Amino acid sequence: MPYTPHTKEQISEMLKTIGVKKIDDLFKDITPDLRAQSFNIPEGKSEFEVIEHFKKLANKNATNLISFLGAGFYDHYIPAGVDALSNRSEFYTAYTPYQPECSQGWLQSIFEYQTAICELTGLDAANASLYDGGTALYEAAMMAVRITGRRKIIVDSGVNLVYRSMLYSYTTNLSIEFIETDVEHGHSSRDQIYKHLDDKTAAVIVQNPNFFGAIDDYSDIAKKAHSLGALLVQSVYPIALGLMKPPAEMGVDIATGEGQSLGIPLSFGGPYLGFMAVKKEYARKIPGRVVGQTVDKDNKRGFVLTLQAREQHIRREKATSNICSNEALCALRAIIYLSLIGKQGLKELSLINYRNSEFAKEVLDKIPGVEVKRKTPTFNEFTVLLPKNAGEVVNKMIEKGFACGFPLGRFYKDMDNYLLVTVTEKRTKEEIKKLAESLEAVLCS
Repeated sequence: MPYTPHTKEQISEMLKTIGVKKIDDLFKDITPDLRAQSFNIPEGKSEFEVIEHFKKLANKNATNLISFLGAGFYDHYIPAGVDALSNRSEFYTAYTPYQPECSQGWLQSIFEYQTAICELTGLDAANASLYDGGTALYEAAMMAVRITGRRKIIVDSGVNLVYRSMLYSYTTNLSIEFIETDVEHGHSSRDQIYKHLDDKTAAVIVQNPNFFGAIDDYSDIAKKAHSLGALLVQSVYPIALGLMKPPAEMGVDIATGEGQSLGIPLSFGGPYLGFMAVKKEYARKIPGRVVGQTVDKDNKRGFVLTLQAREQHIRREKATSNICSNEALCALRAIIYLSLIGKQGLKELSLINYRNSEFAKEVLDKIPGVEVKRKTPTFNEFTVLLPKNAGEVVNKMIEKGFACGFPLGRFYKDMDNYLLVTVTEKRTKEEIKKLAESLEAVLCS
C-alpha cells in the first residue's frame, strides 16, 4: 500500500483551497503523451528481502581488487578511531555552527582542522573546508581574480583534468581567459608559462605532485609571477606533504587540495573534502566559512565564525563565494585522522608510500617491454609506458584481481600506452610482485 500522511478529507480541503477539483488537474499543462504512464515499480518487499537484494547488487562491484589506482583519489588505511569518533551522534547529526553559544564543540573541531591545514601547507590562514579538490581550485582561481582585478589565468596541464574540467565548467559564463601550458618530461614547461605570463595575468595554477606523479619545486615560477603582480596557486596531495617542500616555502599564495586521503573512504565518489590555505594578506578574501578563536566577557576561550557573515553569500559581486555550506563532517574526519597519526606519523606514512612506490618501479621495470619513466622524482605515483594499449591491459588485469592503474590515454592525447600506477602504504611487497607477474602474463598473451 502506498504511504501518504493525508486523509481523503484533508486532500479535498487542500485541493479546494488552491482552486482545483482533483489531483490530475495539477498536471493539466502537461500533454498526455508526455506524462508517465507507468513507473514499473515492483511489488514491495520485506526488510530482509530488500537487504538481501542490495547485497546481491553490491556484490556485482569488484570489491576484492588489489588497487594500484590513484589519479587524485587514494586507497589509504583509515584508523578505526576515525570512524569511532566521527560517528558519534553529536557530530554526525549536527548541521551548522551559526549559533556559537550552542556549537562550541563543532566550532573548535573546525578551528583545529584549519590549524592543521595551515601546519601542512605552511600558510597563514585556512577556511572551514570546501566541497572537494576541484571546487577548491575553482575558488582559488576566483579569489585570484578578485585580488588582482585581472582575468587571465595560466593553467598547467599537469593539473588533474577533473579539476580543470570543473574550473572551466564553473566559469563558462564569466569573461576569464584560460591558457593551458604543456608538461615536458613530466615537469611544467617554464618556457611556455613565462611566454604567457604578463601584467594581465591573475594567477598561474600548478599541481604538486602533478597528475603524472612528478614532484617539482615551483619557487622560480612563484618569483616570476610575483614580479608581474600575479599569484601562484598550487593544488597539493596532503599525504605527500609529510616529505615534500610545503607550498609556503615555494612562495605559493593559495594552496588547495583534495582531503579524501585524510581519513575519508573512497565511497564510490564522495562526499569528499576540499581544503584551502592562503597567505595572511589574503585572509579576508578567502571563500566559505572561517572559524576564529576569541574570549568571552569572562576571558574564557571560545570560538566563533569570523571575517564574514552568512549574508555575504548573497551579496552578488561582493560575495567571496556562491557556496553557502561546507564539508564539516569530512573536515572532522580529517582532523581526527591527522591527530591520530601525528606529525611524526605523517612523516613515516609518507616515507612508506615513497619506498613502496620505488620498490614497485624496480619490479615493473624488469618486465620486458615495460618502461618506467624516471626523468622526474615522484612520491607514490609514477608513469609507466607499456608495449600495448593501457586501457586494454587494465581490463585484462581486472580479471586477474588487480586495479593496476589509470590509463592516461583517457585524459591525454597520444598517451594510449601510458599507465599511471599508485602505491600506498596498504600495498605489500608480495602484492607488488604479484602485480608484476600478472602484468607480464597479460603483456605476453
